[in-house]
Amino acid sequence: MKRTIYAFIVLFSLAACESKPDALEALRQKQDQNVQVVQEMFAHFNKHDWQAMAALYAETAEFKDPAYGTEPKMQSRADIVAHYSEMQQQIPDVYDDVKNLYPAGERQVVVEFISKGTGPDGQPFALPICTILTINEGKITADYTYYDQGCNQ
Repeated sequence: MKRTIYAFIVLFSLAACESKPDALEALRQKQDQNVQVVQEMFAHFNKHDWQAMAALYAETAEFKDPAYGTEPKMQSRADIVAHYSEMQQQIPDVYDDVKNLYPAGERQVVVEFISKGTGPDGQPFALPICTILTINEGKITADYTYYDQGCNQ
């Protein structure tokens, strides 16, 4: 009986060890997919292709951004296109210089970047930003962005 229990424990332990690499590989694959979505989003942003960028978001996505106030706000794809089109009117040369992407768990990617361009006053700016993007089934469902509104370098 002791041998049976011992054999069961050994087999169970081996089975548990076998599943850990599979789980880690699945997590890495999911993180790689999420990073690809984020990289594509920033590529569309820098081309000012707001329609293609908005298509990477869910039909409605939750945004938290100082531009929208302090509370999260739901935005449709049409809202996203309108917001970034308006921003481009004010800052025609806006682009984001991504510094780092940090996959976090199965659904989030944290992005550290510098938004650059020439403001409406004709002065160049470089604004450090951190964004946490949540991705579900290949679409961005939440976009939480943080930056210092007083920054104007």
